[in-house]
Amino acid sequence: MSQQEGNKRFNPNSIPPPGEDSPDKKKPKFNIYWVWGIIALLLIGYNLFRNVSASGLETDFEKFKEVAKQGDVVRIKSVGNKKFVRVFINPDSLKAKPAFYTKLLGSTAENRFYETMGKMKEPQLFFKYRDNESLTIDMNNFYKDNPGLKPVADRPDDEGEMFGQIVSTLLPILLIGLLFVMMMRKMGGPGGGGGPGGIFNIGKSKATLFDKGTRVNINFGDVAGLDEAKVEVMEIVDFLKNPKKYTALGGKIPKGALLVGPPGTGKTLLAKAMAGEAQVPFFSLSGSDFVEMFVGVGASRVRDLFKQAREKAPCIIFIDEIDAIGRARGKNMMMSNDERENTLNQLLVEMDGFGTDIGIIILAATNRPDVLDNALLRPGRFDRQITIDRPDLVGREAIFKVHLQPIKISQTLDVHKLAEQTPGFAGADIANVCNEAALIAARKGKSAVDMSDFQDAIDRVIGGLEKKNKIIAPHEKEIIAYHEAGHAICGWFLEHAYPLLKVTIVPRGTAALGYAQYTPKEQYLYNTDQLNDQICMTLGGRASEDIFFGKISTGASNDLQQITKIAYSMVTVYGMNDKVGNISYYDPQQENYFTKPYSEETGKLIDEEVRKLIDTAYIRTKKLLTEKKEQVEILAKELLKREVLFQSDVEALIGKRPYEEKKPADLITAPETDENAAGAEAPVPPPAS
Repeated sequence: MSQQEGNKRFNPNSIPPPGEDSPDKKKPKFNIYWVWGIIALLLIGYNLFRNVSASGLETDFEKFKEVAKQGDVVRIKSVGNKKFVRVFINPDSLKAKPAFYTKLLGSTAENRFYETMGKMKEPQLFFKYRDNESLTIDMNNFYKDNPGLKPVADRPDDEGEMFGQIVSTLLPILLIGLLFVMMMRKMGGPGGGGGPGGIFNIGKSKATLFDKGTRVNINFGDVAGLDEAKVEVMEIVDFLKNPKKYTALGGKIPKGALLVGPPGTGKTLLAKAMAGEAQVPFFSLSGSDFVEMFVGVGASRVRDLFKQAREKAPCIIFIDEIDAIGRARGKNMMMSNDERENTLNQLLVEMDGFGTDIGIIILAATNRPDVLDNALLRPGRFDRQITIDRPDLVGREAIFKVHLQPIKISQTLDVHKLAEQTPGFAGADIANVCNEAALIAARKGKSAVDMSDFQDAIDRVIGGLEKKNKIIAPHEKEIIAYHEAGHAICGWFLEHAYPLLKVTIVPRGTAALGYAQYTPKEQYLYNTDQLNDQICMTLGGRASEDIFFGKISTGASNDLQQITKIAYSMVTVYGMNDKVGNISYYDPQQENYFTKPYSEETGKLIDEEVRKLIDTAYIRTKKLLTEKKEQVEILAKELLKREVLFQSDVEALIGKRPYEEKKPADLITAPETDENAAGAEAPVPPPAS
């Protein structure tokens, strides 16, 4: 599967020089949030810092009584929230009695007192008190003891007290309201929940609409290697463009099509191409877009999606990763999710309910069709299931050609050979190989990407990053060389083994200390001889260590995993054992590859037969490598010198492979057979490296 990026490719000239801002860089905008923030800061500052300390000179109640007896107090004002009383003094009396106030307040305070008083409209003192009740009692007792003294009114500081209470009450409410508004605006923004309006539109659909005003720069010409799938979806597009062509014969438009296939094979790309080709509105969203933390939102979004679709009909709705909401209901009651099931129920009703409208086609993609609900898969909802598998040799070659268009490649590059060396690669893998090859060539300073760069890129994708700095002891390196030489010799002299492409002892990835790369045949059926040869080839590394060193290492762990899977598949899946018989215990509906719908006695028999099969293969492998001991040593010693050997190098060292391989072009295409007869959906794992 492949894809061109159109006019949106990376342009190095678009990068601004250091110190300059990009012309596309968005500058911060002054909006309502700035106003809210400034108001909140002012309110917080006022509430925190107002009346922190009273103005004037601090005294006590006893000295206040002395001043009051002089008749110099004009008025007093109590500040309840700060627990102090302001005492306002007649300025004329203050100037006339400097000795009295100096004696009362202390000589050291004279200059500061008069300096402070001079800056105020009314010179004042202040004293603190415990509570309002005690202040009232003390004031009443004072005036009672001095009957000739005119009482001075105690006026509360309404401005400070009342406003302070109002601010203290409203400030938390305003802050919570500001936080709520910002959260709702955030949810309502791009990628938020529900579009403009925030929480009020959280039940609205989040689908992206591609209509006449929006253009998708991908079409069916950018999709390679999926000719059959393209025909299916092109027919749907053609039906929407020319409905009379089909309805004249009595045909009905399919209500839905489900794209099924492994990851990276191009399901979403095919939908994008469909959006680019269709001249009708195209709604695109993922299954997780229906999921939200609020109850009922998923079903509401489904209803809103189809409401918009009816207004735009005829149109196409594409739901990517539909297994997020389409999982089978009621299989696991302990982990059931009512909200997800409600969303699925609403989707089922909208797709084929009582009031379903025509002209709306549902296109969905998933790589887990086995977990989908049966009601979702029935005809009338998803009428077609379009399988998008990994491409074959011809498909991979076509995909390479598309992905190589923007890359400067060498004239000697053989695209057909690249396709042969990448069996099992999906479209995304091939795109990754092309990109890695271009990066490797640029790192080496080349003007064009050649075959060696693609070889390195394939190794990078298959085996991981090359660990040049990994230090391996000489005796360990020798074990690795003989291990890989054992694989190579078994593959070279076994008739049904895959042809050897390359063998290396360069460590890659996290655990691979070396590997042998083969070119698997493009085939769909395997017989017992082929599977036995694959097991022997996989055991070649372990057998070589046993022969040349008299002991075995942990380097064959991956090999043992591979042969165990193949052996158990032969016995329990394919019925390739005489004692167990023609019985398959493989259930594609189960998530686990192996189930045990048999007795303990049968399980014991299976284990014995698998062990016998592997032991027989191991004896056969040791016998072969003992006979070819000289060739193993030649390859191992050459690997220690050069670290990498290609097929041509092996031919030069030990001669041509005795079994001539047919080229893919010479192979006869197998006729279509019944799916059950072909043993579909139970692939044999590839042999270990």
